[in-house]
Amino acid sequence: MTSQEVLDIYKKTGALLTGHFLLSSGLHSSQYLQSALVLQQPETATKLCAALAEHFKQAKIEAVIAPALGGVFVSHETARALGVRALFAERVAGELTLRRGFTINPGERVLVVEDVITTGKSTRETMVVVQQAGGVVVAAGSLVDRSGGKADLGVPYHSLVTLDVPTYAPENCPLCKSGSAPIKPGSRGLK
Repeated sequence: MTSQEVLDIYKKTGALLTGHFLLSSGLHSSQYLQSALVLQQPETATKLCAALAEHFKQAKIEAVIAPALGGVFVSHETARALGVRALFAERVAGELTLRRGFTINPGERVLVVEDVITTGKSTRETMVVVQQAGGVVVAAGSLVDRSGGKADLGVPYHSLVTLDVPTYAPENCPLCKSGSAPIKPGSRGLK
């Protein structure tokens, strides 16, 4: 699957939004990728995540994990393609943790995935969860890297499409300065 094919899916499903958005990272942006609109179609989710999994076939992955909520489908479908377990980490009092009886075995080789990476903060937090449980983070992946390839995760990383979408600290946001108020469509704040 090419980067253009992935981007076309986001456009076709209305998942590539324009406006003024508050991202989970705290940054502001004029574009937002609402992956839930893409992943709501099981056939599309399976196809995208199989393409992502293909890049990790030789890595001897034993489990796939993602931060909830955005990465849950990505974890499940990528794990399906690799023939391994799918896990997710959830926030409890603001901290990502394993719940629901999920465990990671000491030395278990784990792939951390996400739908969209901007700064990589949630992915790095998930990597800490894996390491604290005794697992080994082998690599990371995402459907979309909106950092323009600048997100440093400290492990091999692959995304299906890389975009360079400008982000702004709230105090430097030209959209705010023009009088616009950001909306937060992501999983860490939409009520």
